[in-house]
Amino acid sequence: MGSQTMSTPQRVLDSIRRIVRILREGSRVSEERVGLSAAQLFVLQKLDPVRPLSLNELAARTLTHQSSVSVVVSRLVELGLVQRRANADDARRLELLPTRRGLALLRRAPAASQDRIIAAIEELSPAKRRALAASLETLVAALGVDERAAPMLFDDEPARRRRGPKRGNKRA
Repeated sequence: MGSQTMSTPQRVLDSIRRIVRILREGSRVSEERVGLSAAQLFVLQKLDPVRPLSLNELAARTLTHQSSVSVVVSRLVELGLVQRRANADDARRLELLPTRRGLALLRRAPAASQDRIIAAIEELSPAKRRALAASLETLVAALGVDERAAPMLFDDEPARRRRGPKRGNKRA
């Protein structure tokens, strides 16, 4: 069925489904290849291996609210993939750097699917980007979604790390 015969709501929903599919597939590949969620990989890839970044700088690079990035960074620190340290000139300012282990993981990591979406949005004309943003904001408001900071896309622990032994299974 071509887009000419589909209703506008169906066209919109199909487009959203396709975007979610790209993100879901990217997340699955990330989990399989390096054991990280899509959000964790995206954040790790945005860190600079030479120049430490503040949490706010990293949030700007990921186009995400600082509070959402902070949650993901904490997980990466726990995994030993990111180092969090105080700035030499201002101990109140935290700096973030990938660890050697994090850099090694990045060498075998797939590209983040979020980068593909960002690149496609950036290819739109400024007027189309503004119209897309306004339309999506209108849709979100109509859905009654609250105004809290949006979480990072697929900000979940990888499935194999979440799962424990199945209930009812007894091992000898």
